[in-house]
Amino acid sequence: MATEETIIKVDNLSAGYGQGEVIKNVAFSILQGDYVGLAGPNGAGKSTLVKVLLGLVPPSTGTISLFGTPISKFKDWGLIGYLPQKTNTFNPLFPASVREVISLGLLSKKSFPKSLDRSDMNLVDEIMARLGITDLAGNTMSELSGGQQQKVFLARALVAKPRLLVLDEPSTALDPQSRASFYDMVKSLNDNERITVIMITHDTGNIGEHALKLMYMDVELVFFGTFDEFCRSDRMNEYFGGYYQHIICHRHR
Repeated sequence: MATEETIIKVDNLSAGYGQGEVIKNVAFSILQGDYVGLAGPNGAGKSTLVKVLLGLVPPSTGTISLFGTPISKFKDWGLIGYLPQKTNTFNPLFPASVREVISLGLLSKKSFPKSLDRSDMNLVDEIMARLGITDLAGNTMSELSGGQQQKVFLARALVAKPRLLVLDEPSTALDPQSRASFYDMVKSLNDNERITVIMITHDTGNIGEHALKLMYMDVELVFFGTFDEFCRSDRMNEYFGGYYQHIICHRHR
């Protein structure tokens, strides 16, 4: 069996915002095809870790490599699709069509001047068709439901055909039906196209239905491994208590 490529490698990573370290001494490797549920309490450093991996926050110590390249030399950001928390990233009253919003996901692959051509817009039309939102192409974001908006943001993250998809609490604003559809869509991308997924979630009771691995942060890295490893771990039983461990394992398929 072929060895999977290492997509992210982190060693001895610490980072903060000038008022102490938010994450400390973190080390892990994520392989091609991994689907990682990133969980932990509020203030645990989940979003900070993702921002460091995306080059948005500098580390105070440690090393990061993306696709085998040190992050300081990494240029091919089009390999990474990022879906931030929706409420923080886009003004729904901004007068742009769905098609125009999705096309913004192609700009990371463009050199200056950043302009899009017909082949780029063909990619936009292709991803809209894949996600079943072609009929929304001319609508503005304010005309869409929460579930429709999230599909548009996912299309924007996918249009450049990334190999790594990073999702920050993507289901927070979705109703149960839209949430289930969204999870199914991400799982299909992971299963069928081997897109590596990191999903920040507070929903530790359900993430095991979708993700292959659990990364639990609480400033330091408490656990990283498969759900089977988590469920068999005496150390995690002692850390969380048997009841909480059981809640996570109960929904793992």
